[in-house]
Amino acid sequence: MIAAACSSSPKSPSVSSSNSGTGTSSVSSAGGGSSGPTSSASSTSSAQSSSLTPEQLANVNASGSPVTGGTLKIVGNADVDHLDTVGGYYTTTYTLERAFTRQLFANPASTDPAKAISVVPDVATDLPTKANGGLSADGKTYTIHLRPDVMWNTSPARPVTAQDFVLGFKRLCNPTQNSVGAPGYYEGVIVGMTEYCDAFAKVKPDVADFKTFMTTHDISGIKAVDNSTIQFTLVNPASDFPNILTLPFGSAAPVEYLNYLPDSAEFRQHTISDGPYYIASYTAGQSYTLKPNPAWKQSSDPIRHQYLSEIDVTLGPDEAAVQQQIAAGTADMEWDTTVPTADVPQLKATKDPRMGIYANYDTNPFEIFNLQSPNNGGALSKAAVRQALEYAVDKTAIGKIYGGPNLNTPLNQVIPPGNVGYKEFNLYQTPNDAGDPAKCKSLLAAAGYPNGLTLKDPYRTSGKHPDVYQSIQADFAKCGVKVEGFPVKASDFYGKYLSDPKAAKQGAWDIAEPGWVPDWYGNNARAVMEPLFDGRHYGPGSTDWGDYNNDTVNKDIDTALTSTDPAEVDKAMHEADMQVMKDAAFIPFQTQSTPLFHSSRVHNAIELPSSINYDITNVWLSGS
Repeated sequence: MIAAACSSSPKSPSVSSSNSGTGTSSVSSAGGGSSGPTSSASSTSSAQSSSLTPEQLANVNASGSPVTGGTLKIVGNADVDHLDTVGGYYTTTYTLERAFTRQLFANPASTDPAKAISVVPDVATDLPTKANGGLSADGKTYTIHLRPDVMWNTSPARPVTAQDFVLGFKRLCNPTQNSVGAPGYYEGVIVGMTEYCDAFAKVKPDVADFKTFMTTHDISGIKAVDNSTIQFTLVNPASDFPNILTLPFGSAAPVEYLNYLPDSAEFRQHTISDGPYYIASYTAGQSYTLKPNPAWKQSSDPIRHQYLSEIDVTLGPDEAAVQQQIAAGTADMEWDTTVPTADVPQLKATKDPRMGIYANYDTNPFEIFNLQSPNNGGALSKAAVRQALEYAVDKTAIGKIYGGPNLNTPLNQVIPPGNVGYKEFNLYQTPNDAGDPAKCKSLLAAAGYPNGLTLKDPYRTSGKHPDVYQSIQADFAKCGVKVEGFPVKASDFYGKYLSDPKAAKQGAWDIAEPGWVPDWYGNNARAVMEPLFDGRHYGPGSTDWGDYNNDTVNKDIDTALTSTDPAEVDKAMHEADMQVMKDAAFIPFQTQSTPLFHSSRVHNAIELPSSINYDITNVWLSGS
């Protein structure tokens, strides 16, 4: 998941200055074949648990009995990438979608690390297994039954059906910039998904044409058996399929959504909710107001609550202003920022109960290269040039921006600790991870660029992103590379630049500093390497931002996603990691922990790995 902003610590989602991760989970209960080892879930959870701090284990301000009422005030800087679940991939988006969308499965809010990344039924009545008949003997067919009392807030309210979930999947690969951010989770996984998406790609982006296509074309591997039963048929057994179904991409879609282009301005004013809250008002780039959904029933929802009478999200303030407001009690929670680096030591020293620190097992931020850029005579398409630039970055300086070594650890590979395939290595060693400008310069000259390069770098204006850009600019300058940065809104960073193939091919950017948090933890061989570096799915909305495509890496990914041998999966992921780093497809900076802060009236503040923020559907307020 895309980190919405760089964190002072860090799915989403990838939050915000808080980086985020998406965490979902363990798959052993799913049974069946494997796209990764079921045993990896427990080993990862154990690794995570052993490194947890008291701040992470505590449910901050958990005392007292929940009360209803009050307005939760959330403050931050920038809007989401997409409000539509089809394309929403920021961690902030996940925070919001938790309140007004539901999926077949979900991750529960829990301070127990193993439970927090576990897969549990949401709209589904049970988790399919071979024992209960929900999973076929060959591990390829999932039959899922829906709860009868999950309702849309339409007028009149009506039940969420299997057909609504089918429509949700049909909308995923629409040919706009608002298509699914991780197509590899679906295409080549679900029978008929690739063929359906290939046909959809030829449709003109028009409401009428989209509606006609989706109502006359089916995905052969997704069927509504009846109103309350949906069936998925997979190309190969995939034990992480329940994890995939926890992602908001797989949300149900009401038939009314056929009247709008995905995530269009019109769509954003007509969202429909099956969660505990609905979006009562939305002003782009400024604010959201959420109110209780009268059609929602607690009996239908095992993971969410409806304690609040209103949720207000105000956009615009920077990180320092957000912290000041929450500390003063005029706001309650962060949106896309984290605790300012300078404030963390004092808050930690005094054990301020309003702050929690959460490990994300992510790679955030990092430097991505646009391999398609025509600038500098196509220099970035050459591995030798990228290998030279690997030596440019002072990773300790980046770490200081995010709170220093107590919160961040330099990273020298794709797969971060706590994920399947992690094995520490470093192909581009520099003294104390502080960079080696002289080596960068000499290798750049050997690659044919003795006079350096000029690179375009779009950087986000929120959170710590400007500081990261300035650090990179200074580092590259030391090895003769001029970085010309230009500020962009956080909501445009991916959609208008990194995820737009046209912008890449036209050389609108050369380098950029995004972030990534795994879409789930535990059985997650698919959740890091595939979305970032499987070039077979490159296109609008893709998260293989640099258009890296290597047959060896793709083969390793396929091996990992089809093997049932945990050792083979781990080995294949590590070998893919080694190849990506040999090709210098990106420059990893660090893996983070995120400090979050909330007001003293916020109770039951439980951090979600999927958004690296507190679960707003479990929060309640005192003194409201």
